[in-house]
Amino acid sequence: MEFALLGFFTGLSLILAIGAQNIFVIEQGLRKQHVFLVCLICSISDFILIFLGIFLFHYFTQYFSPVIELMLNILLIIFLVHFIYSKIKSFNTQVYLDQNSNFNEKKNVVLKTLGFTFLNPHVYSDTVFFLGNFSKSFFLVEKYFFGIGATIASFLFFFSIGYLSQYFARYLNDKKIWKFINIFIILFMFLITLYILRDVFEFYKNI
Repeated sequence: MEFALLGFFTGLSLILAIGAQNIFVIEQGLRKQHVFLVCLICSISDFILIFLGIFLFHYFTQYFSPVIELMLNILLIIFLVHFIYSKIKSFNTQVYLDQNSNFNEKKNVVLKTLGFTFLNPHVYSDTVFFLGNFSKSFFLVEKYFFGIGATIASFLFFFSIGYLSQYFARYLNDKKIWKFINIFIILFMFLITLYILRDVFEFYKNI
């Protein structure tokens, strides 16, 4: 049980850092659009990556090269630039909360959620590499409990921020407030893009 608690608090401390994925989950909660689906995808993705890190850590450290991380960073920059552009393009569009969504919109949300999850190198560094490295000396049963604890932390975190955002959305159904929210999201995503660009330049400097 102590390894489950260790995994829970370790996983929670890693996931609490505000990032592009968390901001996207919060935004979907505020919009009341596919909140359960978005939270479920993020949580299951963390579950998969956590246990990959725990049981395949040595394999990943042997074959995961900086070039792969660079490629993921470039893909994430392209993804974020497209996301920012779409936000700016729809800046003056009224947001209608709790609207009925068609199939194409649901598909778009799923693809965005997967993009924010699997194109982010920090997701791998936190789940696969940090948790895998941290638990590499544990016994097998201890690794199971550690992974379960970290997975519970992910499920709790994503569903909490998703549904808390949905709850507070009732106070935010106003065009002016949503303009400020969109400005914050655009600026935050822009800062994240600059941060990733810095990592790309650092890589080239060290070649």
